[in-house]
Amino acid sequence: MLIISALVFLSSFFLTFASLPFLITRLRKRGLFGIDMNKYSKPKVPELGGISLVLGFSSGVMLAIFLHTYLHLIKLDLTVLLAAFSTIILIAFIGLVDDLIGWKQGIKQWQHALLPLFAALPLMAVKIDNPAIHIPFIGPLPETVFLPVFGSISFGIIYSLILVPIGITGASNATNMLAGLNGLEAGLISLILATLTAASFITNEMEAFIVALALLGAFIAFLRFNWYPARIFGGDTLTLMGGAGIASIVIIGDMEKLGVFLMLLYFIELLLKARTRFKAESFGIPQKDGTLKAPKQIGSLTHVVMRLGRFTEKQVVSILLAMQAIVCVIGFSMFLLF
Repeated sequence: MLIISALVFLSSFFLTFASLPFLITRLRKRGLFGIDMNKYSKPKVPELGGISLVLGFSSGVMLAIFLHTYLHLIKLDLTVLLAAFSTIILIAFIGLVDDLIGWKQGIKQWQHALLPLFAALPLMAVKIDNPAIHIPFIGPLPETVFLPVFGSISFGIIYSLILVPIGITGASNATNMLAGLNGLEAGLISLILATLTAASFITNEMEAFIVALALLGAFIAFLRFNWYPARIFGGDTLTLMGGAGIASIVIIGDMEKLGVFLMLLYFIELLLKARTRFKAESFGIPQKDGTLKAPKQIGSLTHVVMRLGRFTEKQVVSILLAMQAIVCVIGFSMFLLF
């Protein structure tokens, strides 16, 4: 299993890593830039880097399917694996379209938030063994209940038709909120993916493990080019794909409680963004000495960190990654104990 894991990870990592220099060059020639808002000089940086993540992730998953189908080296439920894969790729496509035309064509905020619902359809359609639904202070709901006129209704369908799309949409939009600094979104998502990779391996959830491992390889490779000073941005393709990937792994791996806990920083970000009616960005105000100053109205965790001292962009990101690492360690420890 160690060799198979290494092959899947390395396939995803190296294709992402190898494609990025070529992609950066082509994007520069095409003039597809984004402005690095956290630099005093406001340099132009190629965006659409999420394309490389799609290539790398796809190669990792396809290799795993090849090892299962033709060499019989690993046993996988291809229906579940391909449902998760399809959801993630659909989300990535939505992110790519948003990167290309979204803000230019005036896609409204509520439309942007609801678009990922369509990408959840593959996971909604596939039958997945999910845990019983628990209501706080009440306990688990019965599998079925009889209602006059309607007859017997299965509570399990609530999971597939309601909770799955909420999870995909919520996670995708969450990872899209706490972003905008060099290495921030790719770093946060990588830490969560690493935790889910370990958790799914321990519980022998092979489909979740393959998806997590393939995503992790791609994100770590991308982080090398996105770290300060960033040579390329991932755009909405990266953030939406990362969030959908996390949600998909949690759903097919039966790790809902761990998944929710790992998103703790994003829940805090949601509350801070809500204070500004979701109008605030995560950017700081760049100073001549290279530090970032928080705006007057706090609308992001990045602003909270900036208020703590005179930090550079790299230091702000490092602090937030350290916070996420602590959340991951606590969450993984609780997962093992309970």
